[in-house]
Amino acid sequence: MSSVRKCSRTGCLNPAVATLTYAYSDSTAVVGPLATTSEPHSYDLCEAHALRLTAPRGWEVVRHEGEFAAPDRSDDELTALAEAVREAGRSDKPAPPPEPEGPSGRRGHLRVLPDPIS
Repeated sequence: MSSVRKCSRTGCLNPAVATLTYAYSDSTAVVGPLATTSEPHSYDLCEAHALRLTAPRGWEVVRHEGEFAAPDRSDDELTALAEAVREAGRSDKPAPPPEPEGPSGRRGHLRVLPDPIS
């Protein structure tokens, strides 16, 4: 039996329907469908807070289009992007091997790079 997760905003008791993750290296805030598990470096948001979120000057917000609902599919592109951002932020994960080049000689447009500070 799973419990309903609540919005992370102080004083908000509404159920969470979205997950906010920051990609600090890209100055990007990703607001995607609710992650399947609660992560320590991401924030669960209710629909109202997910739709009203603003980012600091110079930052970009990548937001899920449409209504937020409990996740029922894991193959959604924005869900995959949000999961990739969460994984990239975990310091206990080794850097992935380089992505092989595609048929056009170009690599994929999304890559996870190791943190140069660690």
